[in-house]
Amino acid sequence: MATQRLGIIMNGVTGRMGMNQHLIRSILAIRDQGGVVLASGERVLPDPILVGRNADKLRRLAEAHGVERWTTDLDAALTNADDRIFFDAASTQLRCDLLRKAIAAGKHVYCEKPIAENLADALDIARCAEQAGVKNGAVQDKLWLPGLLKLQQLNEANFFGRILSVNIDFGYWVFEGDWVPAQRPSWNYRKEDGGGMILDMMCHWRYVIDNLFGQPTSLVCLGKTHIPERHDEQGKPYPATADDACYATVELDNGAVVQITSSWSTRVRRDDLVTFHVDGTHGSAVAGLTDCHIQPRAATPKPVWNPDQQQTLDFFSDWQSVPEREPMENAFKRQWELFIRHVVEDAPYRWTLREAAKGVQFAELALRSSDERRWLDIPALEA
Repeated sequence: MATQRLGIIMNGVTGRMGMNQHLIRSILAIRDQGGVVLASGERVLPDPILVGRNADKLRRLAEAHGVERWTTDLDAALTNADDRIFFDAASTQLRCDLLRKAIAAGKHVYCEKPIAENLADALDIARCAEQAGVKNGAVQDKLWLPGLLKLQQLNEANFFGRILSVNIDFGYWVFEGDWVPAQRPSWNYRKEDGGGMILDMMCHWRYVIDNLFGQPTSLVCLGKTHIPERHDEQGKPYPATADDACYATVELDNGAVVQITSSWSTRVRRDDLVTFHVDGTHGSAVAGLTDCHIQPRAATPKPVWNPDQQQTLDFFSDWQSVPEREPMENAFKRQWELFIRHVVEDAPYRWTLREAAKGVQFAELALRSSDERRWLDIPALEA
């Protein structure tokens, strides 16, 4: 079968996420496997051009991974009709303008989240893409994590019965940068640079909740800046103006309650850096990034509260591991393959910019709830 080339303009791939997850583990991995196989049996081979501001970084990255094309001139790259997709993983603050420019150039657009800093801009960019008739999508990678795929399988098998509650526990200790270098960039902790836990992670939790558990109808959230001073990449102290943790409770349309803890100021003592604990009338499950454990109704132990005696039950031993029934690939790569099929053969694809706008709405309401210290309803977005 024939192989067709697909030119992809990749902006912001010298950063950690863009380079590792999108360029190396997705686009180059797809290239190395021989491309994406279409329904017709044809293959689509991605041909990236790397775009950024630092020519030296781009050149070294391209040479290290056998990428032939790179440029610091985005405007020139957008004029090439042979490059059909524009992808952005750079600054959130610049994203809307970059997407508008790419849409005006007739490119299909795909980008990291959040797609904007506020709901008005997010909806505007979604409308721009729809009116221009270009394919569009945003990263919702958590849906293809092995652990969440297993939760989805349990849901489809009606394992839970009626879902009662979900507890999302995410986070780890990000070092302050004084005596141990921080493992996240300093802009994450400056509100003026688009940083903050709420804006970063509530966008993720919205699409996870939407796709697995139900539709959010209201929320209350508290954002906190637990570490008020951090040190940047040069070791210089700076005030942390953005929230580094958030604590939220969300009501769903089916009566379930979701509790969310997200923190860069916590030390981990759980199964993974993020866990999803789902309780239902017929069973419970706890999933991490890759593993998932279940406890059905018939195998649920009967503990008795007695604080005067040492606990004798091993609460971990009563859970059963969910087996892997299919090969587990990188979540970002799986979504890239779906978007490529959507562009080339119009395969179904529902993780659009308009869907991503729901995540921006979720984060915006969470920030407002924290500022106003009250519950807020979550209105449906325009169709």
